[in-house]
Amino acid sequence: MNHRPVLLVIAHGSRDPRHAATVQALVRRAGALRPGLRVETAFLDFNLPSVTGVLDRLAAEGVRDVVALPLLLTRAFHAKADVPAVLRQAPASLRIRQAEVLGPSPLLVAAVERRLYEVGLAPGDKSATGVVLASAGSTDPEAIAVIAETARELRRTGWCSVRPAFASASLPRTEDAVRALRAEPGVRRVAVAPYVIAPGRLPDRIAAGAAEADVLADVLGPSPELARLLLARYDGATRAAERVTAAAV
Repeated sequence: MNHRPVLLVIAHGSRDPRHAATVQALVRRAGALRPGLRVETAFLDFNLPSVTGVLDRLAAEGVRDVVALPLLLTRAFHAKADVPAVLRQAPASLRIRQAEVLGPSPLLVAAVERRLYEVGLAPGDKSATGVVLASAGSTDPEAIAVIAETARELRRTGWCSVRPAFASASLPRTEDAVRALRAEPGVRRVAVAPYVIAPGRLPDRIAAGAAEADVLADVLGPSPELARLLLARYDGATRAAERVTAAAV
């Protein structure tokens, strides 16, 4: 019998059907990397299955241990409030550990670079290319600071300049960051890298703001780096649970 905790990936959800399809593709890719690990997907809003629906089903099947992984790039409101609130509604028979959000991580920086290379850029283009790291946006200072640090990490890989931008809640907007990069010395090409997991309304806003850029990369989606990161967060949560259990014995 498999006693490993079930990995429950919790995505935000969207009215845009591309969102759920992309999340499911990412989860399938992560599951393929870890044969034997049961991986489930649930959504906070708009899409099914719901988080409570999946948790109720797992409890009814006799599952006891679950690692709940928020499919989020920063620890903003959804990770701090929405996910814990819905997990508190789980059946009492379930032992649930909430894993860390995905970011920050070097794997995310690698995924951004992969998407930039896929649209025609090459490592040799870095020194003359400015990159707008365009995220959905947040009012949470911690989340904004993480995006800024991720932009700095991306810059350290050799790009001429990297500026963060936001589709909502924060400034600057993508189009303003594109124009700012155009004015920087040494920047001969401007690329926009959406720092979002799946398509939807805000990623579409990012794409619209990239109209004056030379290159627009795809969303992170089911990239190999993101799939590996899901498993890394799962492993971190299970190790933490094992340490707590060992300390209690």
